[in-house]
Amino acid sequence: MGSAAIVLFVLLRFSNLYGDPAHWTNQPRPFYTFLSFIKVTKYPPSLLYTLMTLGPALLFLAVTEQAKNAVSSVISVYGRVPFFYYLLHIFIIHLATLIAAPLFTSFSWKVWILKEPLWFTETLKGYGYSLGVVYLVWLSVVIAVYPLCKWYDRYKTSHKEKWWLSYM
Repeated sequence: MGSAAIVLFVLLRFSNLYGDPAHWTNQPRPFYTFLSFIKVTKYPPSLLYTLMTLGPALLFLAVTEQAKNAVSSVISVYGRVPFFYYLLHIFIIHLATLIAAPLFTSFSWKVWILKEPLWFTETLKGYGYSLGVVYLVWLSVVIAVYPLCKWYDRYKTSHKEKWWLSYM
């Protein structure tokens, strides 16, 4: 299925006939042509975006599904409590943003109480961090929530009588 999705992506994208509203174009350099080829619409997800992301994901899953080692046991904790992890990390990231904004920038935490969609907010122009800092924060949050996810996984496993835990 993964290989079929990738082949279908390449065929549809190469034809420029169907699958994404934005067509790819030849560029002066091959690398930029490649970037134009793989640049597809994410929101709303186009057919080509879905094929391009799910195809490799299915292949990766097929290769790694039977892996049993220290890394897979850590990653599987997150996989057993996905909704809990999602809610927890969103809360932590927003809390960290409210704390970090006045500490490391000239912005007040109040600027994050938005009255309009983020992409229309002119007051946040110039706010942000380098990609390295973003990755560091991401990794820190993932590591920080691991003990809570592991605790919740054990709690969920030992309390099968609570049917609603299966949804978190």
